[in-house]
Amino acid sequence: MTALRRAIDSAAELLAEAGIDSARCDAEQLAAHVAGTDRGRLALIESPGDEFFGRYRDVISARSQRVPLQHLIGTAAFGPALLHVGPGVFIPRPETEAILAWVTAQRLAARPVIVDLCTGSGALAVALAQHRPAARIIGIDDSVAALEYARRNAEDSAVELVHADVTVSGLLSELDGQVDLVVANPPYVPDGTLLEPEVTQHDPSHAVFGGPDGMALIIPVVAHAGRWLRPGGLFAVEHDDTTSAQTVELISRTGLFDDVVARHDLAGRPRFVTARRKERRR
Repeated sequence: MTALRRAIDSAAELLAEAGIDSARCDAEQLAAHVAGTDRGRLALIESPGDEFFGRYRDVISARSQRVPLQHLIGTAAFGPALLHVGPGVFIPRPETEAILAWVTAQRLAARPVIVDLCTGSGALAVALAQHRPAARIIGIDDSVAALEYARRNAEDSAVELVHADVTVSGLLSELDGQVDLVVANPPYVPDGTLLEPEVTQHDPSHAVFGGPDGMALIIPVVAHAGRWLRPGGLFAVEHDDTTSAQTVELISRTGLFDDVVARHDLAGRPRFVTARRKERRR
């Protein structure tokens, strides 16, 4: 164990020097991954062999060059789901779990219809399928690479995946007035925003940036939600922490929603807006 502890200590120092805030955590997670165990069980490992230390040096070197931890271990945790991720798909962030927490606290029909726009790896769709196994859940994305990961992640669920461009008006018109919940985590970072190397060098830019003000994809997402949702249906959309007020105004301006509320993520930053489709007047 002494050799392993020294290796982890050295790795953590190297990752910290590379500017990685979670250096110790990443060093331990990568050690557990290479050893084929859980991070909490590292102390139980007997002296690993040379093969372990060689592989460990390789993954630490890659991480020090800002290759995302999730690419190196091949998975990302999201709520109750462990998702397969890698090059070509956006890595789900803890911030989006705030939407998941809000949705799971809502009352829906016994067998609701749910649409996850810009599903990416299928994070929200797969997590919601675990929470509501009787639901019909449709995940939509325009990236073939992302949908390959989503299909793998959705293998043990009834999630339906659709390859489509959310900027196309009238998309899936057969859903008009039939949906109980629309969730969306679209590309929303304003163009030109400075981001960490893990994002700029490894996340698909198509899944990150949302036009000059970050609203380019949110606009069609709101339009689709307005068409698809049945009266009383719920809507939640994630946005950049600089565009909360714009998102609230956009949704309110349609005249189709009430209960429009700006909400915060787990770190207290403005992160998503929720709304309810207005009931029809009698």
